[in-house]
Amino acid sequence: MIMKRVIQIVGLVLGALLGQAMSTWQIASEASWMGSMLGASTGGGGSFSAVVGACTGFLLATAFAAPLTRALQRGIDRLSNYPMSELLSGLVGLTFGLALSSFLYPFMTDIPHVGQILAAITALTLGYTGLKIGMYKKDEVGDWLRTRRSVEIPKNEGPRYEEHKILDTSVIIDGRIADICKTGFIEGTLVIPEFVLEELQHIADSSDLLKRNRGRRGLDILNKIQKELDVRVLIYEDANDEPGEVDSKLVKLAKAMQGKVVTNDFNLNKVCELQGVSVLNINDLANAVKPVVLPGEEIVVQVIKDGKEHGQGVAYLDDGTMIVVEGGREFIGTTMEVLVTSVLQTSAGRMIFAKPKLLEKAL
Repeated sequence: MIMKRVIQIVGLVLGALLGQAMSTWQIASEASWMGSMLGASTGGGGSFSAVVGACTGFLLATAFAAPLTRALQRGIDRLSNYPMSELLSGLVGLTFGLALSSFLYPFMTDIPHVGQILAAITALTLGYTGLKIGMYKKDEVGDWLRTRRSVEIPKNEGPRYEEHKILDTSVIIDGRIADICKTGFIEGTLVIPEFVLEELQHIADSSDLLKRNRGRRGLDILNKIQKELDVRVLIYEDANDEPGEVDSKLVKLAKAMQGKVVTNDFNLNKVCELQGVSVLNINDLANAVKPVVLPGEEIVVQVIKDGKEHGQGVAYLDDGTMIVVEGGREFIGTTMEVLVTSVLQTSAGRMIFAKPKLLEKAL
């Protein structure tokens, strides 16, 4: 009912304005050959035409009020079904399209006869084009808007996008990130996405005892980082979060923030490299600070168990590096000197191959 009244009022006003404009145009054209005698009756004729136009506009609006109301309601219902991110993206595109048409408006209106019509067509075309492009690019526009909202860049400090370190679930559960932050080697803001917290909570609530302990350890590590360490922590909440894999969301967020992913997940490391996202791998850092062991060096180890191959024994350095001792099976439980023969190092870890020094002396 309210919409019908609005349509009638709009029809009434537009009819009056159109009637008065037509009357003025007719009087001006007749005055060119009738002289000033008709000028005295201009006011009455204009008022009468305005009244006639208002009545005509009101009647037409009343006749078309019902179909117009239904059409508007269908449009409103259809728009309400679109996600807010898509509507905002479309609005941004529409704004850019209309802004571009406003720059072209002065040049269009200078064209004789068809200037106004051409300007209106250009505005409609560019506005519609911007709207469609904005809706097609909703993901990119939404990421840009969320980044501008959640990441504030202070004046006179330059860009801070490289300072954001986005933590994944595995590196939080691992726990070494807290020790690294404590030493001050990690600078900037630690970003903990809400979907990572949800995954940790899900792991902590698992029926499996091992998973439950790992999840609770991760939550304890986060609590320690927030309360005990002098480091900035940002809990990133995405109002338009969409379902999907955690790893793909991390890569997408890192691109939006132009930050770095902190992980010890080998597969995520490779995905980030393929997507052009910077990665800080805790395992790579651990390997980098391990003592350098070169072939030919002598070290003292304790052989503790059998190896995979026949006659092999396995020992470990203090930092957890595994040493495969050829012919060391018979020395299980003893501490001995070994001679390093080769070192195998990858992002997944490091392995040292050695042989007992006693065998070397015997040869």
